[in-house]
Amino acid sequence: MPKNVTPPTDLKASNDERPEGDDQRSPEPPEAVAAGAAGETTVCVVDDDASNLQSLETIFGREGFRVFSATGAKRALELCRKHRVNVVVTDLMMPGTSGLELLRALKQVSPESQVVLMTAYGTVETAVSAMKEGAFDFVEKPLKRASIVKSVRLAASHQKLLAENRALKQKIELLTHREIVGTSPALRRVLEVATQAAPSMATVLVLGESGTGKELLARFVHQHSTRAARPFIAVNCAAIPEAILEAELFGHERGSFTGAVARREGRFAKAQGGTLFLDEIGELSPAVQVKLLRVLQEGEYEPIGGDTVKADVRIVAATNRDLKREVQEGRFREDLFYRLNVISVTAPPLRARRDDVPLLVDHFLGVYCAKNSKPRVTPTPAALARLVAYDWPGNVRELENVMERAVVLSRSAELGVDDLPESIAQGDGDAPRGVMSFAVGTTIDEIELVAIRETLKQTRGDKALAAQLLGISIRTIYRKLGEGDAPGP
Repeated sequence: MPKNVTPPTDLKASNDERPEGDDQRSPEPPEAVAAGAAGETTVCVVDDDASNLQSLETIFGREGFRVFSATGAKRALELCRKHRVNVVVTDLMMPGTSGLELLRALKQVSPESQVVLMTAYGTVETAVSAMKEGAFDFVEKPLKRASIVKSVRLAASHQKLLAENRALKQKIELLTHREIVGTSPALRRVLEVATQAAPSMATVLVLGESGTGKELLARFVHQHSTRAARPFIAVNCAAIPEAILEAELFGHERGSFTGAVARREGRFAKAQGGTLFLDEIGELSPAVQVKLLRVLQEGEYEPIGGDTVKADVRIVAATNRDLKREVQEGRFREDLFYRLNVISVTAPPLRARRDDVPLLVDHFLGVYCAKNSKPRVTPTPAALARLVAYDWPGNVRELENVMERAVVLSRSAELGVDDLPESIAQGDGDAPRGVMSFAVGTTIDEIELVAIRETLKQTRGDKALAAQLLGISIRTIYRKLGEGDAPGP
């Protein structure tokens, strides 16, 4: 059947009305920009019929659209790679690659571009096939100016809505996704242990002061495990009243106690196949400790008033308490402690990883500038020196709060010393505390002893954490200090 080569009267245009475009018959603009002016609609017209191509270029140009044109699919794909095209208007029947084949290729090259197909041989079957392939609209020739313009405008609006939705999702992900930031040796050693432990089924105990990012470490273990695609359920044991914690963890059946008007799944059921993170594990009551021990030993539990359920859950626990002392003082079960403490990692305090402070400052400033729709704020060298020198008793959480405060109260693009809280601004920012120097000729033994003692000051006497930070065994610390009560291997 012959191809329709004569454009309808209402689409004809003279050559002097034709807007400058990007096709095989005219040179490409000197700069291949990603998109036109803000809010501008960019249309790529594809048709091997030169008259129809020229007429559509003129019509869309008069509508204020930015127009590119191509006489074949290959050129159209090149244009869509170089430019952000809102709508592709393509003929269905073309020599070589058809409009439907071009549509499929565009979904790989420019997936957000909307496609309007046009043909002189429209059938219901063809239209249905085009829509299934992802076409936005299907128009028949001879084209009507009002009809094709309306279709392109609707397609452009839909494309821009999709782009805005994607950008919004990315912004939400940026604001909600939290990652471990830092390259200091202390942090790297912790992540190396966590990375090795992650693929196993071993229970992990995360230790460390408040605000050091214990939950982030737990998420890191989950994300690098074979369970990464399954749920990660976090429970703050200290935030849930003791009277309902058991029901929260293990669930309950309807009528199992006063107020149980319906069956409820517990956190173990919600984490099935994934990871359950038990934060502040040291706050568990003796009764809940017993039930948790059974899960770790037998791999099963009983909802309140219910039957035994198998638990396919990997447990990661965390605490800022000294669980060994809690065991000695009878507040925590010894058998449960050893079940939890299969692999332990200690999140280092921020004062032990000062090299990471500039990275964390930059990260949090970026997050909260985006969250508050404010221009990017950058710390001055003097302000950064104060931030590095500060001891951060609240650790990374305190630093994050200080950066959020700075962004909210900022009046310029610079974060100066005067913009910091008084306790930080008045510190000595000339040299970070915790830096050691030695005179030439100091023996290695003396250097090691000083390093151990200074690190113990930073860890507030925690020998296990000091050993982790220094990359040595805890027995070495006891030996260097001349203490005879070193623990066994």
